[in-house]
Amino acid sequence: MNLKPLGDRVIVKPVTQEEVTASGIVLPDTVEKEKKEEGEIIAIGDGEKIKKLNLKIGDKVIFGKYAGDDVELEDTEYKILKDEDVLAVIK
Repeated sequence: MNLKPLGDRVIVKPVTQEEVTASGIVLPDTVEKEKKEEGEIIAIGDGEKIKKLNLKIGDKVIFGKYAGDDVELEDTEYKILKDEDVLAVIK
């Protein structure tokens, strides 16, 4: 990937999750759904604030529904998040 975040930012690849209705119907990705809130860190900037979070490439994080900026590169969606947009790390 040729995308490097600057300063206190991280690049996250949102996790796509299949949604299943109560009756067992699987909703495909083409159906309008709520924004993703979970993703995997792909790249980390070199800012002081982001270093204090001790994030690593490959960590799964939770972020706000409408946080960050959407970017599409090579047919893959990414989110560029600021340090304060990352709410938690999933262990």
